[in-house]
Amino acid sequence: MSNNTTISTGRTAPEAASLSLFPSLKNRSVFVTGGGSGIGAAIVTAFTQQGARVAFIDVASQASETLAQQLADAGHARPWWRSCDVRDLAALQAAITEAAGAIGDFSVLVNNVASDDRHSLESVTPAYYDERMAINERPAFFAIQSVVPGMRRLGAGAIINLGSTGWQGKGAGYPCYAIAKSSVNGLTRGLARTLGQDRIRINTVSPGWVMTERQIQLWLDAAGEQELQRNQCLPDKLMPHDIARMVLFLASDDAAMCTAQEFKVDAGWV
Repeated sequence: MSNNTTISTGRTAPEAASLSLFPSLKNRSVFVTGGGSGIGAAIVTAFTQQGARVAFIDVASQASETLAQQLADAGHARPWWRSCDVRDLAALQAAITEAAGAIGDFSVLVNNVASDDRHSLESVTPAYYDERMAINERPAFFAIQSVVPGMRRLGAGAIINLGSTGWQGKGAGYPCYAIAKSSVNGLTRGLARTLGQDRIRINTVSPGWVMTERQIQLWLDAAGEQELQRNQCLPDKLMPHDIARMVLFLASDDAAMCTAQEFKVDAGWV
């Protein structure tokens, strides 16, 4: 956080019992990239609470283990997880293969992993540019490549790619991130017809400014509070569980005819 002011997010995750249950997700195998913290952890938690069999990867080993143990302690099936740096595509695809061997072919893939580190136009070198794409762009494509054969064996599937409204609102300070995230809609629409022939649906969920621990610590200051008030139509802060609920819907049979679309969850910012 850029000052010493205490910032309240104002909202906590609602009790799972008060939210919709999607029976079609029970016992389905789900793979989530970047599932150890932030939005990813909310997505892992939401699917686990639905009775899905969940696997995830993350570079943050301690946070991932803590999440898995918390879910197990709450009486849910313990998620399968591995530490994995998605810049290593061979490791990413090996993790997906190992996870599928443990819990079955994946009905659902959530491409969540991302890093919105700030940078200026002038500071970007070719190596830094490639590294940003290696985190924010490439993993989604190659994760899809890995899960599609299993989805075809199952006869259907759902892929949810996490986009962003930041570039759509002309957010500054992360041009490489903006490039990568703007490509998500192209990935979704570019594969929709091919995958649709096998009843594999693919959609984008684009969050607004979500109050993850990282965002609160690094970026949410008094000026940020004013920006939220100025740009959002709704007064409440956007939380990770808000994104997870849209992901659940798109993964479920309730969204059986939704594909090639972008769904924004941004409190009306864009």
